[in-house]
Amino acid sequence: MKTLLVTNNPMVNKEILNFNILYLEDKTYLELLLKIRDFVHKGYTLLTHPLTSSIKPNETPFKSILIQEGNGEINFSSLELIENALSLLNSFKENIYIKQYSQKIIEDFQLIDYSVIKSGIENTGGKRL
Repeated sequence: MKTLLVTNNPMVNKEILNFNILYLEDKTYLELLLKIRDFVHKGYTLLTHPLTSSIKPNETPFKSILIQEGNGEINFSSLELIENALSLLNSFKENIYIKQYSQKIIEDFQLIDYSVIKSGIENTGGKRL
């Protein structure tokens, strides 16, 4: 089964090599979660949680999520996780990315997401194509 790394983080796209990556350049965290939900509706399973790390989803513009192709049937556990993540993010809608971050802070958010997903890849056994 195919494993896919979906990200909007340019650091992840650049640094994680030899992995099947769908890079959603210039897409928001919300747009990324909606894309993940589309995959879950097609039978993919979440391998990493859509709300990892201690950073609130309305504070970081970057997210990377591992998913795995399934047999075409909806994995209801994954669907519940992604719907709950979308609901939480939407509850912050008025406060999403209000702040204008400096380049250094943006790079810090990229590094945090990169570290989290790198650990996720290692913990899932580095599953890939």
